[in-house]
Parts: sequence; structure tokens; C-alpha cells
Amino acid sequence: MMEINLPEPLEELGKAFERYERALMENDPATLEELFWKSPHTLRYGIAENLYSWDEICAYRRHRAGEGGAPERKITRKVLTTYGRDFGTVNIEYLRVGTGKTGRQSQTWMCTPEGWRVVAAHVSMAQVTDEAGSNKPRS
Repeated sequence: MMEINLPEPLEELGKAFERYERALMENDPATLEELFWKSPHTLRYGIAENLYSWDEICAYRRHRAGEGGAPERKITRKVLTTYGRDFGTVNIEYLRVGTGKTGRQSQTWMCTPEGWRVVAAHVSMAQVTDEAGSNKPRS
């Protein structure tokens, strides 16, 4: 039976995510690169980019760092879940400090011999309404 949110892996994942968030806000591409799984199978869907592989993610991070890094944000909701000892997810909602726009980020993490690493990520800005003009949940 799969054990959800065992204390030790949950704490480790939380620390890895805190390290990621600090590196993102401090414009530290080297740490961000380290925290993604070094694999051609790693992917990141961003707000305006689709990155397939650790190499593409690193090239993006280096370019973004040269432009000042990620916009400052404040996390408004965070859900961490571990599945067993080696797999977990981190999902956040956030506000961009300068604009007040809301965003979402989902990350899938895997515990490797080097530590917890992001294997897949998706970042998006929340829309006020969907294509039907409603912000209510769909049935």
C-alpha cells in the first residue's frame, strides 16, 4: 500500500522546494539547474515556453537570469504531497508582487541519489474567466 506524506520525505521535499523558491527569487540559475533532473525526459511548460530536456531548461534559465530573473511573487497557497519515499508533487498559487496577477505552478519531484529533483513543471497565469465567460468550476 502506498504511504502518503510520510514525515521524513515530506520534510525533505519541503526543504527542496524552499531551496528552489529561494533560488528563483534570488535569480540563482545554477541552483535552479541543479534542482531539475539532469535528463532529456525532464520538461517544463512555462507561461510562454515549452522546454523539453534539462538542457533546454538550463538554456532558458541562463537567458532569463540575464534579463533579471523571475518576477517577484508571493505564495498564497501551497500543497505538498509525497507518495512513498521517492515521488512527490508541489502545487502553488501565487501573486506577482508588481502586478497583482495570480499564477499557478505545479511540479513533480523525484528523489534521486543526488536528492530531490523536479522532473516536470508547469507554470501558468490564472485567467479571470474561461472561454465560456465563466470563472465557475465546470461540471
